[in-house]
Amino acid sequence: MLEARYFKRLGLEEIANKVAQGQRLSISDGERLFACPDMNAVGSLAHHVRTRLHGNIAYYVVNRHINYTNICVNGCRFCAFSRKKGDPLSFELSEDEILDKIRANGDGLTEIHVVGGCHPDLPLSFFEDLLRKIREIKADACIKAFTAVEIAHFAKKEGKSVKEVLERLKSAGLQMLPGGGAEVFSSRIRERLCPEKLDANGWLDVMRQAHESGIKTNATMLYGHIETVRERLEHMAALRELQDRTGGFVCFIPLTFQPANTALGHLAPSTGVDDLKTIAVSRLMLDNIAHIKAYWVMLSVKLAQAALYFGADDFDGTVIEEKIGHMAGAESQQGMTRREIEGIIRDAGLDPVERDSLFTRLTTRPQVANSCEGPRSILRRDDGRV
Repeated sequence: MLEARYFKRLGLEEIANKVAQGQRLSISDGERLFACPDMNAVGSLAHHVRTRLHGNIAYYVVNRHINYTNICVNGCRFCAFSRKKGDPLSFELSEDEILDKIRANGDGLTEIHVVGGCHPDLPLSFFEDLLRKIREIKADACIKAFTAVEIAHFAKKEGKSVKEVLERLKSAGLQMLPGGGAEVFSSRIRERLCPEKLDANGWLDVMRQAHESGIKTNATMLYGHIETVRERLEHMAALRELQDRTGGFVCFIPLTFQPANTALGHLAPSTGVDDLKTIAVSRLMLDNIAHIKAYWVMLSVKLAQAALYFGADDFDGTVIEEKIGHMAGAESQQGMTRREIEGIIRDAGLDPVERDSLFTRLTTRPQVANSCEGPRSILRRDDGRV
């Protein structure tokens, strides 16, 4: 880290001491970090924590995204992906189309990421059958599928409890939930931008129940629209509190808002400084979530590469055919190869490490089913924090 007198000059001496001693930061500490005009000072603190946890390595995964439909009952103003049923730009993949996509890119896959809109008609049985067939053709890959919003939608549509939906999907082959749908937890934001969507307490409760059912999850935050810095920090604090209780979050992904083709298209995109500072503050605030992802699809490859020195330790993966971010104007490519990702990480001066969905390092290709069920990678001190 930089010298103590440097942090003192910036008014960050107390925060730097907390970071050095592994103490938890407060929301007011987070506000001071966001307000600091020197992004390199904030990045230095975050990189110190990132290096303490993960050394000189940066993770990636060989994965494939499947967006099975963009038909959705929610009308989120920040979303360029969703369409109402009957819209000429709507789509709905059949089971065979989904399976064909997996077969076409199946070699080496260790993670299959399946998410979509909250479709008004598709029954839970459709997804149970789909998971079983994915498992038949890719027994060695982790199926990471359905956001908390989708899980709650399935439960409401079927008249079942969230717990029962999770149990049925887990029995069919579901192994992990992605972190989407969290947006920003602020009720002010959700009332203005996504009033039809599952609220913050509902999202957190689905994740709690998933963790208690033995299903690990990720967590996200969509930032860079009309939220305040404090609302971002309160979002992180809510995730940190649930993680204290359950330990079920594997990775946090800050998602930079893409305004193109949305009802918020008049807003300017976030700046690179804000993106890097948000990743850095996330690493510093979320002391009990082991991994921070630099999602290159949203950030761009170059900024995600830089983010590996601002607290991020994960570059995500090969992805292949991502639709949600690209329909909102993301200009990154649709996918990358393992060789490309390793080259990008090495060019940043870091060591690439292929992982599975739970961040177990892969030195050989996995040959067993349930590769998602490896040992936990969170490094804990005696007090239970990372």
